[in-house]
Amino acid sequence: MMRKEVVLSDVVIKFAGDSGDGMQLTGSQFTNSTALLGIDLATFPDFPAEIRAPQGTIPGVSGYQLRFSSNPIFTPGDLCDVLVAMNAAALKTNLSQLKKGGKIIANSDGFDAKNLRLANYSEAVNPLEDGSLDNYELIKMDVTKMTREALKDVALGMKEKDRAKNMFVLGFLYFMYNRSLDNSIEFLKVKFGKKDEILNSNIKALQAGYNYGDTTETFTTTYSVASAKMEPGEYRSIMGNQSIAFGLIAASQKSGLQLFLGSYPITPATDILHDLAKYKNFGIKTFQAEDEIAAITSAIGASYGGSMGVTTTSGPGMALKSEAMGLAVMLEIPLLIINIQRGGPSTGLPTKTEQSDLMQAYYGRNGECPMPIISASTPSDCFNAVYEAFKISVQHMTPVIFLSDGYIANGAEPWRFPKSEDLSSIEVKVKTSLEDGEEKLLPYKRDEKMVRSWIIPGTEGLEHRIGGLEKENLTGNISYNTDNHQLMVKIRQAKVDRIAEYIPLQTLDSGPIKGDLLVLGWGSTYGSIKSAVADLQSQGKSVAHAHLRHLRPFPKNLGEILKNYDTVLVPEINNGQLIRIIRDVYFVDAKGYNKIMGIPMTKTELVEEFGKYL
Repeated sequence: MMRKEVVLSDVVIKFAGDSGDGMQLTGSQFTNSTALLGIDLATFPDFPAEIRAPQGTIPGVSGYQLRFSSNPIFTPGDLCDVLVAMNAAALKTNLSQLKKGGKIIANSDGFDAKNLRLANYSEAVNPLEDGSLDNYELIKMDVTKMTREALKDVALGMKEKDRAKNMFVLGFLYFMYNRSLDNSIEFLKVKFGKKDEILNSNIKALQAGYNYGDTTETFTTTYSVASAKMEPGEYRSIMGNQSIAFGLIAASQKSGLQLFLGSYPITPATDILHDLAKYKNFGIKTFQAEDEIAAITSAIGASYGGSMGVTTTSGPGMALKSEAMGLAVMLEIPLLIINIQRGGPSTGLPTKTEQSDLMQAYYGRNGECPMPIISASTPSDCFNAVYEAFKISVQHMTPVIFLSDGYIANGAEPWRFPKSEDLSSIEVKVKTSLEDGEEKLLPYKRDEKMVRSWIIPGTEGLEHRIGGLEKENLTGNISYNTDNHQLMVKIRQAKVDRIAEYIPLQTLDSGPIKGDLLVLGWGSTYGSIKSAVADLQSQGKSVAHAHLRHLRPFPKNLGEILKNYDTVLVPEINNGQLIRIIRDVYFVDAKGYNKIMGIPMTKTELVEEFGKYL
């Protein structure tokens, strides 16, 4: 049989099925095979909040979107070229996100009467049979039946055999896109190496899916995507939470400080605890506490004792940690609070993304309690951003809030391994004795950064009082003096403000230094904004893009940049938080664009919105 190979430049695939169908695993394996070929990629996992949502229902649909391209890309794509639908609910949920003429790979067994009813299709309506999908290329295959046939000689129950359906689909896609099975087979050997029957069933299903495509005369075309032109170096596919873990390890090694993570599991931050626990060989200590308060106070204790304390959480956990954050501000010791944001309030949307906690990071504590805030923009950017947050915390003796979100945490993209010598140094100063001319210890005496000394408890001759009550200036003794309280409040604020002298100036990501429109973003809106702005710039529009990493304090020159444009537009996945702060600080009549649906912004909607101001 003659086959032709078509070379594509850009493909978007959406894997969708029940939360028990293994769509996240299927997507991540296809992602890894893509990364090994040097193809640029971006991913967007999307799954239910429930551990096992009702099978066959729309709320139970789990999805994984992957975009891969021979050109640089910054988003997982607005619409899909290929939709893998393991059941009727998966098709109904995702069909609107498929391009007209796109491919639907449908598991026909997932469209029986029961599945159609659970997906709320009208009686006697089957989208695979009624012509409603004529505008798409429909590939129907009974994945369940063919998987069972491939595993008929395996000594497993039918339920266990059906769990390998995702491997059959993965094998078929490997055939369709000219991929080797080798990497996934090695992955399965590591994952199931001690469970021979399960290992063999998954490998057989993977090979059966590939062979089905290879031997069926229906499939006369295969596809491939060329490698992307990237800066030379060693790359790997990395997710946002993995990137944070690696950034923390690198900062620990560069600073010489032992890293301690005190954490309580919470979606979508838990993976950082899992990842760091693997690296005890770097002296990393991880502690799964009984609650959020124990998690942060254990980290404060670690920092007080001379390590670098870190705690990870999401919005509800930030609320519980707020009193302890105030203690760290009063003590003026290093501490890193990592918030992987999700939809709120309360438990809200645990598995959906949102830039919901900027106001909480700014103001969510009692009293005047200023803390620096740093945010990451992409999964790979988490490494550099958290490294910088660690450095600021240590060198300015202050707790720092680091903001990521569910989209960044679970998304993946290629990451170029940095070299140790390319990372900035993190100098740590610990006071070990009285200096020449000092008659007695003044623990709250400050240097040119307004930073007090870091004194490890038990250091002979440097004993001093510590706690959450207001400190007397210089001595650190408890003080209820009204003038002193006002002075200390002003000092703590000035110390945070002065960090602006030591961080980089704000730069433009793209566009003219003066013009009609500046799009000002932060966090996970980066890719969508960058792509939309690039489209408009290619049409000759006067639009620029600036993206903030330092949210408190802002870079010194940000105000000057804002004044160079007729309109400043702030897109956010919240109800308008950064825009309020920008208006307050710079008296700029900024405009907002807000999306609060638990999903990222798309390039298409932003191009339309930006066009209104051009």
